[in-house]
Amino acid sequence: MAAKDYIRQRFFPHLWCAGCGHGIILNALLRAIDDLGWQKNELVMVSGIGCSSRITGYVDFHSLHTLHGRALAFATGVKLSRPELKVIVAMGDGDALAIGGNHFIHAARRNIEMTAIVMNNRIYGMTGGQHSPLSGCGVIATTAPYANIDREFDVVELSKAAGATFIARATTYHVQQMTDLLKQALTHPGFSVVEALSQCPTYFGRKNKLGGAVEMMEWYKTHTTPIGSKAKQEDPTLIERGVFVQEERPEYCREYDKMVAKLHG
Repeated sequence: MAAKDYIRQRFFPHLWCAGCGHGIILNALLRAIDDLGWQKNELVMVSGIGCSSRITGYVDFHSLHTLHGRALAFATGVKLSRPELKVIVAMGDGDALAIGGNHFIHAARRNIEMTAIVMNNRIYGMTGGQHSPLSGCGVIATTAPYANIDREFDVVELSKAAGATFIARATTYHVQQMTDLLKQALTHPGFSVVEALSQCPTYFGRKNKLGGAVEMMEWYKTHTTPIGSKAKQEDPTLIERGVFVQEERPEYCREYDKMVAKLHG
């Protein structure tokens, strides 16, 4: 198979805006799955509502397009009932850390084996460009015309605190690294999180005068650095990318099965 064989081509052209980074994330994900040689019937992809959540409509394997913020709750049900399936959950700022924030921290705490992809474009793009929990201070949005004063979540630090056993960050500029990190996340025997920094030129870029997609991707090139680099020591404002956490702990579904077997024994 090739990466394109995992696409539902009848749903193209896609609905994302020109220059949106979410298509790059889809590309990286499909390449990761193709490299792993997984079959379509092994895979389930779950999403909620938003620009990012459209991704489930474009993949040609089992998919659930669910309620806003509840993607991880649906995915938990899928994994508990069919633990042999490989579950991927694609979320945007809101689905992951606003309305879906409670589900996120508890899925991480339980260490359920699934991959959560947080597509971070720092804005609510589908509903008109409102600020999100990932926007950050000083950002202009339709709901913050005089600049946002709410501090943003750090997806990596939040995931660490909640107990995720694999945590990584990549950007749409570093697409080969993103594919590699996704492969590691998909094969991790526990709850894995990949934060994918993704440009939104239509709302975030335009409102904050960051230019178009090319300029925003250039920003990822110049404002990020590998974990532990000398550049980070010299400039602490740089955003680190790579694998932050990779450890093994008892996985929830396996522990649940052990309990059931014990009770039936």
